[in-house]
Amino acid sequence: MLEAFLTSTVLVAVAEIGDKTQLLSFVLAARLRKPGAIIAGIFVATVLNHALAGSVGVWLAQMISPQWLPWITGMVFIAFGLWTLHPDSLDDDPKMHRAGAFVTTTIAFFIAEMGDKTQLATVALGAQFQGVLVAVVMGTTVGMMLANVPAVLIGEKLAQRLPLTTIRWIAAALFIATGALTIWGAPGLAR
Repeated sequence: MLEAFLTSTVLVAVAEIGDKTQLLSFVLAARLRKPGAIIAGIFVATVLNHALAGSVGVWLAQMISPQWLPWITGMVFIAFGLWTLHPDSLDDDPKMHRAGAFVTTTIAFFIAEMGDKTQLATVALGAQFQGVLVAVVMGTTVGMMLANVPAVLIGEKLAQRLPLTTIRWIAAALFIATGALTIWGAPGLAR
């Protein structure tokens, strides 16, 4: 359980730096200027989105033969590593909801996370650690909060000081190493 939590936290926290949802955090912080409501919205959207994604991962893992699961999830993590090397951008400005900063953030963040690499990584983590889905969702949520709370509180000044290229390479290396270790643990591999 601790391994699932820590792996999920580290992978998502590092992968989220420079990700489109972190860029969304900067935009929301600059526009709405309500950090408490924005942080709460990010938290709620992440828990809901990643609980759904992790559950899909568990469901997929049950559909795949146990001998193939490490190979498939390992290759998926390696693909995420390569995807991480490509910088993200924010497609559209978020639509401001009249219900306020919390609702605007929750909706915008949930939608932005759909199909994002951190959501798909949560699917893979759910498949890899299917017996401890709660630890995966808690870990990915903590990872998202570690990356996005400073973005909301410190904003653009933080983005200008972070070595985003170096962080992307570190995130890519972590995903690829996780994939390689997952494959290494596959049944039938001579060790």
